[in-house]
Amino acid sequence: MKPAASRRAALAVAGILAIGSNGSTSSAQSAAPAPARPAASQAPAVVVPPGRPTVPLWPGGAPGSEARRDEPEEIQGETIRNVHHPSLVVFLPRKEIATGAGLVLAPGGGHTSLWIVHEGFNPAQLLVRQGIAVFVLKNRLQSSGYKFDVEGVADMQRAIRIVRSRAAEWGVDPAKVGAGGFSAGGELAALVALRHDPGNPAAPDPVERQSSRPGFQVLIYPGKSHLIQPVADSPPAFMAAGVEDRQDISVGLAEAYLRFKKAGVQAELHIYAKTGHGFGIRPERAGQSHQSWPLQLVSFLRQLGTIK
Repeated sequence: MKPAASRRAALAVAGILAIGSNGSTSSAQSAAPAPARPAASQAPAVVVPPGRPTVPLWPGGAPGSEARRDEPEEIQGETIRNVHHPSLVVFLPRKEIATGAGLVLAPGGGHTSLWIVHEGFNPAQLLVRQGIAVFVLKNRLQSSGYKFDVEGVADMQRAIRIVRSRAAEWGVDPAKVGAGGFSAGGELAALVALRHDPGNPAAPDPVERQSSRPGFQVLIYPGKSHLIQPVADSPPAFMAAGVEDRQDISVGLAEAYLRFKKAGVQAELHIYAKTGHGFGIRPERAGQSHQSWPLQLVSFLRQLGTIK
């Protein structure tokens, strides 16, 4: 990248409004262990940016969680826990720049919490400026008694169906709805790319008539990379991680890329130098190479022909 272009990319990352928080950002996560939760006395930093509505995945309650739908979520610092009524926070681009692409984006947190600021609201606000509609997922978590590969994947599947069912309203092309995520959220995105269905045309719920197959997948330092086993018709994949991340990610994602290549699936992999786990989008790191991944994702989608 030329110096001028690099400066423009850094400025684009630096200018993400108030970043959906109270103005603070969390400290860097370490390369291997999960980040420590903020102290209970710390003021909550999770504030949904103005004008971004929250849409429940199942208005009457998620299957198996109906009795707990009214339990409040717990906010601790920049994380959310105790999700029993899964939902989407909707970020729509201005109509004049909308590309028609949409991305369901799942924050990470070891399946125990959701780091929804730097792995949710921040990247959503950056991508929406590039014309990509983003739907930040608040899914049910193992810390609340659920399983990531059961209820977690069901929430991701339902989220994709929701976006397709409201595509005309939200200015999204149903064929251009992708699934993405960070760390544990990346595991959900990778799983739904393998475990999906075309929808049930006879379902009484019109949402369930929609396909849950993502049009593309965005895997940002996903764990359990051995589960990424693409087949010939798997969605194209954009992947990113740091070279100093733990072995199953920094090496495992490179091995996953080779499996995409062997399967004949279009894929792009970025491994960033001097970078560990949890980089997401953080304004204080603007100018570092790993903060350019959203712009690289947009270029990837343009290269595929998904957007113009």
